[in-house]
Amino acid sequence: MKKIAIAYHSGYGHTARQASSVLEGASSRSGVEAKLYDVTALDDVAWNELDAADAIIFGAPTYMGSLSFKFKEFMEVSSKRWFAQTWKDKFAAGFTCSAAQSGDKLNALIQLMIFAGQHSMIWVSLGVLPGNNSSKGSVNDLNRLGGYSGAIAQANADQGADGMLESDLKTAALLGQRVAEQLLRLK
Repeated sequence: MKKIAIAYHSGYGHTARQASSVLEGASSRSGVEAKLYDVTALDDVAWNELDAADAIIFGAPTYMGSLSFKFKEFMEVSSKRWFAQTWKDKFAAGFTCSAAQSGDKLNALIQLMIFAGQHSMIWVSLGVLPGNNSSKGSVNDLNRLGGYSGAIAQANADQGADGMLESDLKTAALLGQRVAEQLLRLK
């Protein structure tokens, strides 16, 4: 059984909902067990489960063009694992959400990729062509915001997580599914 850990922070519930969609996608493949980890509530058992996972999918909201400080705190606390290269050769992927259409989400994904690279992890991209990029496209298209590096979502600042677009959540599920499929290819 391959194990996927989804380590995320969510400030207002949007990224948690996105993480649940990643979980749904990762869990959709037989032979894969996936679990959510709120990085603000990790105990020794959870850290050990992250260490034992075959892949870690990272997720955080994009605030002010960067990852949330709670997620950055998780990154810094992981430095003992970096020093020991505990996560070396695990698969990694990432997702983020912000209120603005762009909101500099690419910068947040780059931060996640660099973080994974520092841990000597293997980054898995979204693997889905962009949607909503022609006159026939719509906000209902998968990957409507055109991310390649990971799953990106946009959520209106004046709406809760229940106001998120289904297309963004389905895109997040595809990311989880892709990571699971890549793990299963290694059998």
